[in-house]
Amino acid sequence: MAYRLVCIDVDGTLLNSKHKITPRTKDVLLKAHRQGVHIVISTGRMYTDAEYYSNLIGVKSPVIASNGAFIKEKDCDKVIFKDVLGEKLSLELLEIFRRHNTRPYFCTPHKFYYGNIMFKFFHILARLLGVRSNNLDIEFVYSWQRWRQVLCKERDNMVKCELIFKDAALIDDLRNELKTIDRLEIVDSSKYNIEITRKGVSKGKAVEMLASLYNVKREEVLTIGDSENDLSMIEYAGLGVAMGNASDVIKAKADYITDTNDNDGVAEVISKFILNKNI
Repeated sequence: MAYRLVCIDVDGTLLNSKHKITPRTKDVLLKAHRQGVHIVISTGRMYTDAEYYSNLIGVKSPVIASNGAFIKEKDCDKVIFKDVLGEKLSLELLEIFRRHNTRPYFCTPHKFYYGNIMFKFFHILARLLGVRSNNLDIEFVYSWQRWRQVLCKERDNMVKCELIFKDAALIDDLRNELKTIDRLEIVDSSKYNIEITRKGVSKGKAVEMLASLYNVKREEVLTIGDSENDLSMIEYAGLGVAMGNASDVIKAKADYITDTNDNDGVAEVISKFILNKNI
């Protein structure tokens, strides 16, 4: 099978445990791209962040950001799809977080708002340690009243909400309450977070949109991921690939399991199924 559309998760997939794209992985992806294959970053990260890694690879393909809530063509600066939470739903979420005394994170395609001041510290530390080499437009929201102002101002742009926590057991009640709201799509990308978008948004739906846009058959789609938020695109693809470091749920649903992110698992897949050789 000739695969024409490849969609790749970022954390735990494209990036190794040092948060880097290895030279081998970059080389393999560029070779596939030069053969006419669309190499698409598909991530829960905001668009600005996702675009950075796409540019780092050196491809001109579109980008899927915020778990599929925002899709954009890089080459012609065209927004393909955008689905926002909206002011009413965002404020409803805010009230739930307030009751549970949980500081949220909200993002537009281009700006990240955070309620925990420690995020700024970790962001700076990541830059100093070389874990993060790009800078983001971020803003600390210091009070619940200020959150209401931000959510009102960004009502046409807020595409995703996220909760990050240290103790998974402490978040169970909040997670269960969120699951009662049928207008939400709730997934995890690790055991330490919850990612929230509007109902129906998923990486799988986003991949399907791109396949339709580019007249690519489902069996010509290859997707690679490691976490729960990758499940929909792995199930959609003609060849859904789980990383060697993926969760057991993802591995059980995948058509193929590659090596880990620290052993160039993405490069192994592309070499085997697209370049048809070991590199």
